[in-house]
Amino acid sequence: MKKLFFPLYLLFLLTACNSPSENHDHDHDHDHDHSSHEIPVKNVLHYPAEKNLSNVKQLTFGGDNAEAYFSFDDEMIVFQSNNPAWSLECDQIFYTALETANMDEKIPNLISTGQGRTTCSYFMPGDSTILYASTHMGDGSCPHVPAPRADGKYVWPIYSDYNIFVADLDGNIIDTLTKRDGYDAEATVSPKGDKIVFTSDRSGDLELYTMNIDGSDVKQVTFGLGYDGGAFFSPDGTKLVFRSSRPQTTEEIEEYRNLLAEGLVMPTNMEIYVCDVDGSNLTQVTKLGKANWAPYFHPSGEKLVFSSNHHSDIGYQFNIFMINLDGSGLQQITHDETFDAFPMFSFDGTKLIFSSNRNNNGTRDTNIFLADWVE
Repeated sequence: MKKLFFPLYLLFLLTACNSPSENHDHDHDHDHDHSSHEIPVKNVLHYPAEKNLSNVKQLTFGGDNAEAYFSFDDEMIVFQSNNPAWSLECDQIFYTALETANMDEKIPNLISTGQGRTTCSYFMPGDSTILYASTHMGDGSCPHVPAPRADGKYVWPIYSDYNIFVADLDGNIIDTLTKRDGYDAEATVSPKGDKIVFTSDRSGDLELYTMNIDGSDVKQVTFGLGYDGGAFFSPDGTKLVFRSSRPQTTEEIEEYRNLLAEGLVMPTNMEIYVCDVDGSNLTQVTKLGKANWAPYFHPSGEKLVFSSNHHSDIGYQFNIFMINLDGSGLQQITHDETFDAFPMFSFDGTKLIFSSNRNNNGTRDTNIFLADWVE
């Protein structure tokens, strides 16, 4: 069996919301270590095989930009970035109007405080406020990134300083939805505008929870041992899709628990699951092996898009795939040679936004791309 390899910059991408960003989910603290493989230098904006995409447009130009999500009216996006040209040391949250977005020339609007690390931002109903997770209530600095392990295994941190906040479009925090010492992050909002789903370690494991839009009525959704995260609601708000690790053997369970006790997770083996919002009817959609993550519902509610490296002999190549909810009809959507992830459909179903290493002159940059969706 081939060893699954993750360059560190991709590993931290995978800890992000959607993201082994990862990231990312769930923070993406990109290390940028490409020493272990040669970066393909291909300045391609749109690959011919990407038949479901047209009019592909690049929105960001430098650093690591990911987890870009539409406002409810589809006129704005919110995303996280560590673009060094914007004087950032680690990820912060920005938003921009799509009509006037020109991030090659101007800095977009900063939403987060500029302190700590942030992840997983999402517009709230009405598009006048934004939900995001941040560690800024800790010491305010960028959290420590774990050193490579002696055993060579790839892990990413679960920072206990993460809490979930709501800010207005001027960056003023107007609500704090979680206030505890422990991991609360990866929050997204139902299209119905009534509920939020997030990941928390409050049970002693990394499980999904829902709460009302004001933070009340917190309910645990998943209960199986393993990391559950990067969740999104279906278009009708009745289902959740998420990525999950499910350790099975005694050795896997012990390793998972030991890492979690250190505030770490190993993200190299994950599959996609769906369930009803209350956690019932839990179903494993993918059984592909390796890392399957960053899922999002197709506008029909009957399919999913997600990022995966199951098809690649080189563990760092991630592309976006589409699959039916019953696990049939697997179809490759994107074809970059390094990294495509964090897909989201616009609420009207006409556009797909995603992050990619394409068209970056062989640098380490991960940028945001917008495309028209061709069914």
